[in-house]
Amino acid sequence: MSGSQAFVLAAALLVQGGSAGAAESVSFAKDVVPVLRSHCATCHLTGQEAGNMKLHPVAAWASLVKVASIESPLRRVEPGAPGKSYLMHKLDGTHLDAGGQGVQMPFGAPPLEPEVRERIRSWIAAGAPNN
Repeated sequence: MSGSQAFVLAAALLVQGGSAGAAESVSFAKDVVPVLRSHCATCHLTGQEAGNMKLHPVAAWASLVKVASIESPLRRVEPGAPGKSYLMHKLDGTHLDAGGQGVQMPFGAPPLEPEVRERIRSWIAAGAPNN
């Protein structure tokens, strides 16, 4: 793609309400694991902690995707359905409305920035691939 074609694509995406970055696929390894490592794994490392989740990079995907939540009737991550994923409710602070319990995550810290939550939401919407 030439520079002018890339510019036209980026401009078209902006007009549609998106961004050039929205055209890129979301990666579990690149977009989600760093958030888990820096905000979640300190409290959810071995699976013995609250929530029984192993959120260190090697085990995180298997601990989240298609796994039933122990706090709500939802799965932790329902591939393709961020609104039905308890993880998003915990991060957005809507977990009580989803039949959950406890407090918004990350515990004892400010909520994740909206753009960080949106990357995780996009990953789930894309089917929560282990990529």
